[in-house]
Amino acid sequence: MPPARQAFRRESADARRADLIEATATCLAEQGLAGTNVRAICARAGVSPGLLRHYFAGIDDLVAATYQATSDRMDAIFAAAVERAGTDPRARLSAYLTASFRAPVTDPDLLGAWTAFWALARSDARMAAIHAGSYAGYRARLAELLTACGADDAGRLAILLTAMVDGLWLELSLDATSFGADAAAGMIESALTALLPPPPGRRQPKQGGY
Repeated sequence: MPPARQAFRRESADARRADLIEATATCLAEQGLAGTNVRAICARAGVSPGLLRHYFAGIDDLVAATYQATSDRMDAIFAAAVERAGTDPRARLSAYLTASFRAPVTDPDLLGAWTAFWALARSDARMAAIHAGSYAGYRARLAELLTACGADDAGRLAILLTAMVDGLWLELSLDATSFGADAAAGMIESALTALLPPPPGRRQPKQGGY
């Protein structure tokens, strides 16, 4: 029986931590940094304020854990999109990039939380480290997909395309009617066509109309 009780306690602790992380993300999305405090988070999670320190060293620790959890969630979404695309390298690359233009990545609540994380990353070393790790991981996976498509300078292209995706994602998240997910995906496809070598057996279109 003791092992079962220990497993139950472990599962309960993990669930409580997850509840607090989810509540923090919701508070950041709805109320911003100014409205995100221990009382608001615990009220959202349905626990007493004193319980937070049982699972986290303090609110800064909780916010950092929330940023890491959100980054991990995005990584899982992008990885799943790639797997659904099958084995064709170009389709996998497109799926990875254009997943940012579909739900749940374009959820306005996610934008609210993400902008709070970005703001904190400018002044908090731990948040800055999470930010750097998250973006480095995204670009590294993107570079691998670009290399599989024959890109010569995959690292440089990964930086360029990451910036392009971020800009389009931000516009879509702020205003879903601005140009739409399909248009954003089309812009990425046009960029890939211009930046990548043609697939074997396909010639590049001639320039200048002749």
